[in-house]
Amino acid sequence: MDYLIVKWLHIVSSTFLFGTGVGSAFYLFFVTLHRDVRAIAVVTRYVVIADWLFTATTAILQPVTGFYLLHIMGIPISTHWVAVSLVLYVIAIGCWLPVVRIQMRLRDLSQLAYRAGVPLPAAYWRAFRWWVALGVPALFAFLAIFWLMVAKPA
Repeated sequence: MDYLIVKWLHIVSSTFLFGTGVGSAFYLFFVTLHRDVRAIAVVTRYVVIADWLFTATTAILQPVTGFYLLHIMGIPISTHWVAVSLVLYVIAIGCWLPVVRIQMRLRDLSQLAYRAGVPLPAAYWRAFRWWVALGVPALFAFLAIFWLMVAKPA
């Protein structure tokens, strides 16, 4: 019974982690390209909240449930697909940690611009480029992890 509960938690948390990430990225990316400062100020605020509520908690839950599943199933961490998944997870989380900080900066800059009734400053656009640059490898790392978890190639 432990196995099924932990596996369910692992799958659900990975769905929240990936879904929140993709959804938040979609909205933040396209609202920024639209350049409506008020809309950007609103969306960035909720993206930061979603990251703390869903992404942060599931980013912690994933390795906890994953390691426990490996233990239950007797699969060594050195198994190729597990080792590659762990490396990709470290890369993805390594990209995500600065993204959280960048999103808070985007939120703050857009709030200031909205309150002042001015366009987004150059600092917003620099931070936004970094946000995209870090988001792309994280996305592909998570996609590869999903494939490895399902396929478990030798």
